[in-house]
Amino acid sequence: MTSLEKHLDERDLARSLRADVRDGLTATPKRLPPKWFYDARGSRLFEDITRLPEYYPTRTERAILASSAAEIARLTDAKTLVELGSGSSEKTRLLLDAMLRQGTLGSFVPLDVSESALREAVDALGVAYPGLAITGVVGDMTRHLRQLPDGDNRVVAFLGGTIGNLVPSERAAFLGDLRSALHPGEWLLLGADLVKDPGTLVPAYDDAAGVTAEFNKNVLRVINRELRADFDPSAFEHVAVWDPEREWIEMRLRSGRDQVVHVKDLDLDVAFAEGEEMRTEISAKFRRAGLTAELAASGFALRHWWSDPQDWFGLALAQAETIPRVRP
Repeated sequence: MTSLEKHLDERDLARSLRADVRDGLTATPKRLPPKWFYDARGSRLFEDITRLPEYYPTRTERAILASSAAEIARLTDAKTLVELGSGSSEKTRLLLDAMLRQGTLGSFVPLDVSESALREAVDALGVAYPGLAITGVVGDMTRHLRQLPDGDNRVVAFLGGTIGNLVPSERAAFLGDLRSALHPGEWLLLGADLVKDPGTLVPAYDDAAGVTAEFNKNVLRVINRELRADFDPSAFEHVAVWDPEREWIEMRLRSGRDQVVHVKDLDLDVAFAEGEEMRTEISAKFRRAGLTAELAASGFALRHWWSDPQDWFGLALAQAETIPRVRP
């Protein structure tokens, strides 16, 4: 049995895009949120990125899940699996299979901002798992966690290292909102990319074939199409930089010349100087101790940790603790 709940529609997305682009292009320095990479073309490009030899996170996390899924199912006895930013839910099938073998799982709730991608995933999973109740939720994980269907003993999976796309204040807000949406004893399964040699990190975001460069520039094409802008993607260069102090990768677009971009739907002219860089994504990398502290500050206790032999990627299983009441 499959169904779809919608908390976002095209008008919501259009308003959000307009606000993000106006705020980002008038900021100093300029920035754009990475969520706007992912139209149909951007999603295909990201799938291509995950298969590149330089891009280790997807295959490393998948290997960890393959070896730990049965243990996760046994530890949690999950009745409901929730996945945030589900996309195609490919890796999640490892968890679904293990939890169904455990004999406790009754429902799966994938959440994604893309209705078309979510509908496709829900339909495919409905065929693959005919006995499972599947409820797709069209929503934004930063706004609609409270709208997740309530359940008994839920496990929320947030995989792929996507937590690293949030700056520390955003991570704290997200984890706090998620904790508030869960009952004490429910679970968070969090995939986190770990700090490592920049010689391994940087090529993962600046591959030799140039696929990541095309993915990065796709945000300009989205703005051109949706807001009638006149960005020339060829006038921007893809840049990936490791920030050792913040311990994150920054993806940027560097203007190759002095230029002015007009965004017609915002009635906005944006000047770029030659060499000026605009940030399009951060990808924070974590250390186990730091991530444990961030989880604890939001009301989650780390119960189990899995990693690969090279310690490149971590999978954290954390449990929602009872939130103490604050006296007025």
